[in-house]
Amino acid sequence: MLDCIKLALHQVVPKTVITELLGWGASKHIRWITKAAIDTFVWYYKVDMQEAKIVDTASYHTFNDFFTRSLREDLYPITNKPELLISSVSGKISQIGTIQGDQIFQAKGYSYSLLSLLAGNYAMTNLYQNGSFITTYLSPRDYHRVHMPCNGILREMMYIPGQLYAVTPFIARHIPNIFARNERVICRFDTDFGSMAQILVGATIVGSIETTWLGTITPPRKGIIRCWNWSVNNTTEENIISLMQGEEMGRFKLGSTVINLFSPNAVTLNHNLAAENYIRLGDPIAIVQ
Repeated sequence: MLDCIKLALHQVVPKTVITELLGWGASKHIRWITKAAIDTFVWYYKVDMQEAKIVDTASYHTFNDFFTRSLREDLYPITNKPELLISSVSGKISQIGTIQGDQIFQAKGYSYSLLSLLAGNYAMTNLYQNGSFITTYLSPRDYHRVHMPCNGILREMMYIPGQLYAVTPFIARHIPNIFARNERVICRFDTDFGSMAQILVGATIVGSIETTWLGTITPPRKGIIRCWNWSVNNTTEENIISLMQGEEMGRFKLGSTVINLFSPNAVTLNHNLAAENYIRLGDPIAIVQ
């Protein structure tokens, strides 16, 4: 009964209005109110500020500055081994495994199609059918910058407008196709072992999704798909976007989910990883075949 009430409330709450309002407030410096909001957040979510590069909450000009805080570099050593893929974020694994044809496992009783996740892009879908995936949920207390699991050259990016459902494990277990319905930014990279996609999924109160090469992708939310292309024939030495393993590629202003897609027979996922496992930035997630 309680679960039904939670789901009903989540369906009727004006998620976009709340998201944009909170996103606006999080970008403002409101003197003592900003520090009080940060301190309350740290207390409620038990955020370990000793991991932050800047420990003093009074040093953050806005709530967004705090939320996208950088961490001490000694906490997340990067392997720099080209045959080893690392976690691009710190968070809880929602699901991990093989893409069954076109179907990605979401939760017990639910799968969603690769084609719908990739917004009908058949060429991109063909790259990952029968491949592998890992979906990682970032809770409010987690680090919200997204890094590269391997070396890669950006070839394509898509912004897909959509819903702003929460992406907590509870919601993922009860709302079908949630990752294919929510707003998202899809980034496709060429790597030494084939194609790899890194997808940043929006959610309720995710005020912004950003990349390091273009800055803020959303908002504004205009309801239209946007595409960028850096194909081999369309890229010069001056505008190529090449990122190294462990390098920051994007960030969320308020939390969400990251999905990684790998081509078939390209990588072997770490057999020690499973749904509900907590992984940290830099942990090994797969090895190149």
